[in-house]
Amino acid sequence: MDKGLMAKIRAEFDEKEADLRTYSPLALAFLGDAVYSLIARSLVISKGNRQAAKLHEASKKYCCAAGQAAVGDAIAGLLSPEEARIYKRGRNSSPFHHAKHASMEVYLKATALETLCGYLYLAGEEERLLYLIREGIRISPAFPDETGGRKENGKGTIGIEQTGNAEGNQTGKEAGEETGRQETAGG
Repeated sequence: MDKGLMAKIRAEFDEKEADLRTYSPLALAFLGDAVYSLIARSLVISKGNRQAAKLHEASKKYCCAAGQAAVGDAIAGLLSPEEARIYKRGRNSSPFHHAKHASMEVYLKATALETLCGYLYLAGEEERLLYLIREGIRISPAFPDETGGRKENGKGTIGIEQTGNAEGNQTGKEAGEETGRQETAGG
């Protein structure tokens, strides 16, 4: 079942859903870079209105290759077998270039995370995507001042709480789903 923003885009522009297996790792990374950047920029702007230059500066720690690689390293143990396979495809891709301020190893880890983000987005697995990014930011030593939006009750400010799926892997679940109540950033 197709769901989420991508489903709405397909419907609005009368586009057909393609088989996810047909996308190359770099095509998935192309889209995943934008998806990851949207999440990171949303986190930054949710902390308050500032000048655009300051917002950009604050988002760089998340969106640089080193930041993305750190998130990827942090979530490695949380990935399902299928997600790990997609992540590995991204890491083993052969990009024609790499970031000026990152080694090829770091760049490939960042590409792997972008590949996974693109895959989960196209698959309509936005809750899982948000859960993994939140946990990656929370766990990673690269972001010592971040909690990933975690509150005392275990629910993030984006309304996602941790649950497990049938395979025992962690997933994201909308807070208040069973009661129909949606938690917001204000509590």
